[in-house]
Amino acid sequence: MELSVLNIKGEDTGRKIALSDAVFGAEPNQHAMYLDVKQYLANQRQGTHKSKERNEVAGSTKKIKKQKGTGGARAGSIKSPLFVGGGRVFGPKPRNYSFKLNKKLKSVARVSALSLLARDNKVALLESFTLEAPKTKDFLNILSNIKSTGKTLFVIPTADQNIVLSGRNIPKVKVATASDLNTYDLLNAERVILVEESVNIIENLLSNK
Repeated sequence: MELSVLNIKGEDTGRKIALSDAVFGAEPNQHAMYLDVKQYLANQRQGTHKSKERNEVAGSTKKIKKQKGTGGARAGSIKSPLFVGGGRVFGPKPRNYSFKLNKKLKSVARVSALSLLARDNKVALLESFTLEAPKTKDFLNILSNIKSTGKTLFVIPTADQNIVLSGRNIPKVKVATASDLNTYDLLNAERVILVEESVNIIENLLSNK
């Protein structure tokens, strides 16, 4: 697959870059993508949820009424889960939701996501550029020129503070470095903009896995 390289004005530079079939033309593995996204979302969970059981609730331990003769059920503690303000039975406890995935499977998932996007013509190439200062307006102009209006994943080769800060406050836009790509961000994007130099980095990271 060959893609034309655009400049920041949205014009075709006349150059084309051939994308590796091993990374952008593979058969998508749906299950690998599912597992990688599941792990990503699980890792975002803090796991700090907690409810009190009956032994943790503040309250008297005195028997609240006599055992027999009231016409109602027996009750021994105001902290019983049966009463309002009592403890909760089998409530949530703090836990770690993360789980392990093999590196090879994660690579297969990223390759699958990139191949899926490339197959659906959702990948565009942009020639390398720099911004003199962090300026959201300049970044918005670039997105407008390349006609990217929906959820956009903007992939740069290395961390560039000016570009990252310029795109940070724009809704539906995420700036990521080529080495930090993850399956969730790829699948969540309606369009992926690859800055020219990031293609080699992605292919070197994923083609030999």
